[in-house]
Amino acid sequence: MAHVLVADDDTDIRDLVVYKLTRTGHQVTAVEDGLAALTAAHDDDTVDLVLLDIRMPKMSGLDVCRALRAEPGTQSLPVILLTARSQEGDIETGFAAGADDYITKPFSPRELSSRVQAVLARVKR
Repeated sequence: MAHVLVADDDTDIRDLVVYKLTRTGHQVTAVEDGLAALTAAHDDDTVDLVLLDIRMPKMSGLDVCRALRAEPGTQSLPVILLTARSQEGDIETGFAAGADDYITKPFSPRELSSRVQAVLARVKR
């Protein structure tokens, strides 16, 4: 399966996401802030997908997404934003930053798994 980088400062949500993705066969690396996510994405070329919370310390998920899109080595790395920000403008901002998908909290673990699979399938085509 895929190697997924998960970045969320909420320990409970991060643990739930890691648990669900691991149970569905993915290798998961979890970090608690945006700067650590950006560093991990650059340092580990085995990452297949990045799942980012928007509101995180040190660097927002939006800023991480923009930074990944700005660099040749990570510009095609799929990004899913997982956030409590559910207003239409927030969603537009997420896609404008380069996100491949946008999931609002609270979320169903099954939906999360399905969306991760869908984004990975699109990338492999």
